[in-house]
Amino acid sequence: MNADDEQLLRGRVYGHDHDDPNPGPLPHHTYAVLVGGPLDGLLLDITGRRPEEIEDGVALMTELGRWPGGRALYDPFRR
Repeated sequence: MNADDEQLLRGRVYGHDHDDPNPGPLPHHTYAVLVGGPLDGLLLDITGRRPEEIEDGVALMTELGRWPGGRALYDPFRR
């Protein structure tokens, strides 16, 4: 992924179409920033998820990465 691709993804919410007129976060929602994979910079809406769901990490469908049509695996954020 090049710098232009990274800038395109930054601040967008995972699952919103790239041509969505408002791809950014919604008020009163909770988001996690994806870091360490092909979806870096995207926000993942975790509103209403139970803590144990968040602690398990997530596998997200993506066309970006080594294997198109694959998944990007993200571990939970640890402080």
